Amino acid sequence: MSPFMAEMIGTMLLILLGDGVVANVLLNDTKGHNGGWIVITTAWGLAVFVGVVVAGPYSGAHLNPAVTIGLAVIGKFAWTQVVPYIAAQMLGAFIGAFLVWVMYYDHFKRNNDPGAILAVFCTGPAIRNYVSNIASEIIGAFVLVFTAFYIAGAQIAPSKTPIGLGSVGAIPVALLVWVIGLALGGTTGYAINPARDLGPRIIHFILPIKSKGTSDWSYAWIPVLGPIAGAVIAALLYLQLK
Repeated sequence: MSPFMAEMIGTMLLILLGDGVVANVLLNDTKGHNGGWIVITTAWGLAVFVGVVVAGPYSGAHLNPAVTIGLAVIGKFAWTQVVPYIAAQMLGAFIGAFLVWVMYYDHFKRNNDPGAILAVFCTGPAIRNYVSNIASEIIGAFVLVFTAFYIAGAQIAPSKTPIGLGSVGAIPVALLVWVIGLALGGTTGYAINPARDLGPRIIHFILPIKSKGTSDWSYAWIPVLGPIAGAVIAALLYLQLK
């Protein structure tokens, strides 16, 4: 499997399972309806585990443009590969979000809440204040990328044991995403990943979903620029502390 395919498939699995749990909790008449924040954050952490296990041996399992850019800033990933990796991540996010719509098609038809439908696909603020919203995304992504450098020794790269101990090596990253969701996710829904938010938001805009409302493009720049800024800050600090 090529690195491009690995990033695409890994990100697809991440979004399929991550957006899938939100659909399960928020949409009407599902088995998991009203499951709550613990269910959502736990599944997102496990979704990261799945994506990393599949993509790690072939691409390093960035699955996130912020991670890719952060690694390039510290010199552990070639800048020439940044655009192809991000393109693969975005394509995977498109496919994953589309599959969530297919999976929960009947439940989308029974839902009349545009806010819940949008939340299946992308993030939104609990309190809309762009300054504090982007600060939340910067802080969340900073924690993700800065800690990931130390989990992997800044060696996130194709390897049969990308983090160590085979598939078990993906557990620390899953736990990291889980704790970010539990501790820092209550303000904006912790996108911490531009592809995770923008890709599914575009799919939400395109798909003919009943009662879907707007795609909230006025907010869409925050879960894109915030994580990238957080990743760059994490990378610069890491370089200073080496």
